[in-house]
Amino acid sequence: MLQRPTMKTLKDKINAEERRSAIVLGIPRGGVITADIIARKLSCRLDIIIPRKLTDPHNKEQAIGAIMEDGTTYLDEELVNHLQISAEYLEREKLHQIHEIRRRNSVFHGGVGQEKDLNDKPVILVDDGAATGATIIVAARSIRKHFRLKRLIIALPVAPKDTVKLLKKEADLVEVVTTPSSRFYGVGQYYQDFRPVEDERVSSILQNP
Repeated sequence: MLQRPTMKTLKDKINAEERRSAIVLGIPRGGVITADIIARKLSCRLDIIIPRKLTDPHNKEQAIGAIMEDGTTYLDEELVNHLQISAEYLEREKLHQIHEIRRRNSVFHGGVGQEKDLNDKPVILVDDGAATGATIIVAARSIRKHFRLKRLIIALPVAPKDTVKLLKKEADLVEVVTTPSSRFYGVGQYYQDFRPVEDERVSSILQNP
């Protein structure tokens, strides 16, 4: 696995008073592992936020955007046009992913309230890495649509430079442990073990903060 993200930089940039009210939001599933580490190191509350990738109909590994349960959507319009993806497919894919978000909410929130009050709080949005940044971007936009945040911080173990530039437009601060200078193939290349995280592990982390 990639080395655990150092908390020194975050601690330097979030004072003790902010940490008392800050909420760390992890993106399931892998991002919750990283978020749990950050929340424990900073002594912050942990919760989750669930965006879902919108995928290329011919290559399910390729993201063409992302969506939140409230309908907030981010699309890579250039890629969608290049791939000639139809509006009909996009609508079906959006509905499918919203259904999956609702399923995951019901699984992960056993014993944990779904209603979040993020107003006037620093929020640290965390994933296990970002390739296109689509899920982070849509999550950030959805949060800011519904809440008046004190600050929004994005924290990631790894992301390519172009993605970091996009993310800086969505947050007050972006902290990335590793910004590859060579060719970026995917988040998994920076982990020794990148096996999928099981639903049960996410639920266990949330129920045992």
